[in-house]
Amino acid sequence: MAEEIKTRYSDEELAEFKAIIVDMLSKAKAEYNTLRSVVMHGGNNDIEDTSPSFKTVEDDGANQLSREEASQLAQRQYKFIQNLEAALARIENKTYGICRATGKLIPKERLRLVPHATLTVEAKEMLAKQGKH
Repeated sequence: MAEEIKTRYSDEELAEFKAIIVDMLSKAKAEYNTLRSVVMHGGNNDIEDTSPSFKTVEDDGANQLSREEASQLAQRQYKFIQNLEAALARIENKTYGICRATGKLIPKERLRLVPHATLTVEAKEMLAKQGKH
């Protein structure tokens, strides 16, 4: 009897991936909230009352840079959260782990490292060569 080609992950496998994603999502949201706090409050940790009333230009520049960096990191973190939430939706409709370009299963090893992946490595490389993402 020929080996059956697997077209989707089993409910047990999906549950394993869901646990990984829920854990990552929780950590990602906590980091996002921390970054947003830095952006919103300037990262001064509410020590304005005890800090000297004078600041040098370098301090302002360094503070501004760290705020901009925090803003960029927060944006990236927000996109990561959206990708993880989309992965949870794919788990619910049982399409998780299926490459959107080839229809083949994305290897478990890849999904454990990049749980929001929607492409196999081969498909991603092929699309990159074509200039599409």
